[in-house]
Amino acid sequence: MKKTIWLMLVSLLAALLLFGCSGDASEEAAKDTSAKSEKSSKGGDTPPVGEAKTHAVRNADNQFVTVETDFGKMTLELYRDIAPAHADSFAARAKDGFYNGLTFHRIIDGFMIQGGCPQGTGMGGASYNLNAEFSDLPHLEGTLSMARGPSPHSASSQFFICLRPTPQLNGKYTVFGHLIKGYDTLHKLGKVAVQADARGEVSVPVEKVYSHKVYLSDIDGNPL
Repeated sequence: MKKTIWLMLVSLLAALLLFGCSGDASEEAAKDTSAKSEKSSKGGDTPPVGEAKTHAVRNADNQFVTVETDFGKMTLELYRDIAPAHADSFAARAKDGFYNGLTFHRIIDGFMIQGGCPQGTGMGGASYNLNAEFSDLPHLEGTLSMARGPSPHSASSQFFICLRPTPQLNGKYTVFGHLIKGYDTLHKLGKVAVQADARGEVSVPVEKVYSHKVYLSDIDGNPL
C-alpha cells in the first residue's frame, strides 16, 4: 500500500512540471523526474563515433519544421496522423512567424527544454486553446509534446522537447511530433547555465536562448 501511494505521488509531481501557462512548478519534482529520466535512458541507442544521431520518420506525409537557434538547427516531424489539431496549429504558427524570436524560457537538464511563450515567462500563449489529443506514444528523448495548464484542454502555443525518456508524462500531455535531426543542438540547449525562478525552480537560462526562426521545411531542414 505504501509503495502504491508513493508511486501515485511521484506521478502527480511529474504531471505538475509542465503546466506551461500556469507556471506552477516544483524544483523537487524536477529533480525527481530528472533522476528517473537518467535511469530510463541507460542502454538507449547511441550512434557510432562521428555519426550524428537521427530518428526515423514516422509518416512521410507528415509535415516537418526546423528550429534555428544559436546552438544549431533542430528538424522535427509533426505527427498529424496522431494529433492533427496540435500538428496543424504548430505548422500554422510556424508559417506565420509566431515562434520567430521567442525564447526557450524553461530548461531542465535531464528533463526537457520548453518554449513557445510570447511573453517569455511561461504565462503566455496564442489566442486559443487546443483540446487534448492524448495517445499511447511515449515521451522519449526527442519527443515533441505540448505544455498545458491544469485543464487537459488548455494547451496553446507552448511546447517542450524531451532530453530523456520521461514515462511519468505518458498519456498526460499531447505528443505531436519528434526530433528527426539535431540531437547535438538539443543537448547543447539542455546544458545552458540556468538560475532559479521566483518559485525557486532552477530552470531559467542565465542568458536568453532564442528560437530565431521556426519554419516549415523538408527533412533536411531546408525551408519550403
